[in-house]
Amino acid sequence: MTVSIGSRLDPVSIRQGLALSQERLGALLRISPKTVSRWKRAERRPTDKELLRKMAKLQEIVDLGARVYSPEGLKEFLSTPLPVFGGRSGLDLIGLGEFEPVLAALAADFEGTGF
Repeated sequence: MTVSIGSRLDPVSIRQGLALSQERLGALLRISPKTVSRWKRAERRPTDKELLRKMAKLQEIVDLGARVYSPEGLKEFLSTPLPVFGGRSGLDLIGLGEFEPVLAALAADFEGTGF
């Protein structure tokens, strides 16, 4: 039996891991907060391939961020405008669909090289 990527992703834990409101997660993924609420109540699961790709990237950020920072530290890392992000925050980049710079900065912090 093949397990799809969507069945491995937990939208609620992604939202909580990023310390985001339903509204903010919805805005980042370009979906309605009501859709995020349905995920929370387990009424629906994401099925759109592009949305699943974005959620997989968010899961990577949550997983790596948890290895590098405390929950409060990850929240600060994602919300603070940083020079490495051109003066934007990690959440700004995520909202633009630019996950890789955020992952690269987290990986650099994990490896101890900083930005």
